[in-house]
Amino acid sequence: MKVANTHQIVLAGTSLGVRNTFHSIVAILTTLVVVTTVCLRQDGGHLPPKINASGSNSSSSSSSSKCDLFYGKWVFDNESYPLYKEKECTFMSDQLACAKFGRKDLSYQNWRWQPHHCDLTRFNATALLERLRNKRLVFVGDSLIRGQWVSMVCLVDSVLPKTLKSMHSTANGSLNIFKAKEYNASIEHYWSPLLVESNSDDPVNHRVPERTVRVKAIEKHARYWTDADFLVFNTYLWWRRPVMNVLWGSFGDPDGVYKGVEMLRVYEMALRTWSDWLEVHVNRNKTQLFFVSMSPTHERAEEWGAAKGNNCYSETEMIAEEGYWGKGSDPKMMHMVENVLDDLKARGLNVQMLNITQLSEYRKEGHPSIYRKQWDALTQEQIANPNSYADCIHWCLPGVPDVWNELLYAYIFHQ
Repeated sequence: MKVANTHQIVLAGTSLGVRNTFHSIVAILTTLVVVTTVCLRQDGGHLPPKINASGSNSSSSSSSSKCDLFYGKWVFDNESYPLYKEKECTFMSDQLACAKFGRKDLSYQNWRWQPHHCDLTRFNATALLERLRNKRLVFVGDSLIRGQWVSMVCLVDSVLPKTLKSMHSTANGSLNIFKAKEYNASIEHYWSPLLVESNSDDPVNHRVPERTVRVKAIEKHARYWTDADFLVFNTYLWWRRPVMNVLWGSFGDPDGVYKGVEMLRVYEMALRTWSDWLEVHVNRNKTQLFFVSMSPTHERAEEWGAAKGNNCYSETEMIAEEGYWGKGSDPKMMHMVENVLDDLKARGLNVQMLNITQLSEYRKEGHPSIYRKQWDALTQEQIANPNSYADCIHWCLPGVPDVWNELLYAYIFHQ
């Protein structure tokens, strides 16, 4: 009998012989329990290796019983990918519909993420909807996690009849709800780019010259998502500045105290407020929690060896260098998140990190660039220099966020 490549248990025919049948059976059963426990254990970014129909491990020569889903490579696969067609997704966002807005090279849609020592289970929309029956899956955060939400909606959209799905907004437009009526399931996005309360909380008018956060205030947002069955958070992009304005008090309160504080310290305070709220208010017997790591940007082409002053505009190939890490991704912020999640785990609440940063770092060609709806009219200077308005932050769909959701899907079914 073989359980994975790394755990072989011989039931008979050993050179040592078996003198006591009863003790041998006990030893075998004990070993099986231990091996099963190891294979099912989740820790950090690991899942059990995928077992194929024959019972053998799809991993090659790993010495571990766990597979790091986030450590792998991109494989071109134009037979299986994309998982849906851009123009057939009912609720596609014009911010992410790159083909609609003129992009001709569509190979960014045909890449599959392949972990080194196992396979990702193929996304099954019907299975996910069944898992979500009578439940809420809520994405909370900024426009990047909104893109992941749009991706998830597109992934399930095609299996639902037109009359059995709907989309509506509430909470002054902050909460967008996709409903699969037959399953009484909802897939939602709540706009909260800094998680805690801020002066950027309006889902439309959130561009402000100076960003201010109330690091101790989260209830305004959290009351809309605390009772969800699956919660997926992110917050990174909106923190990218050396100093943040912190408000002690309420917006509009003449007695409020404002102070500029080093960003990383404010980031920690906000994460602590968020984690404290989760610990007190989330039903740990009901809700699965996830945190999506920072989504990389590709705004400086010299970082991957191209001409200085360029960015993702006109890029059609991914970065080949294994382990490439751009300067736009801040390890200190990532470690801060890890520390907060570790503290929560020590208090009995598990939040699974979806570590999408490294795998997304390679995908410089996956951004909308100039191929998206432009909310403001372009100037003649911008038209003459496409680099100046290229979007190298968000991601085309179908594309990279679909893989983020494949990873989320794996954890929803294995956790």
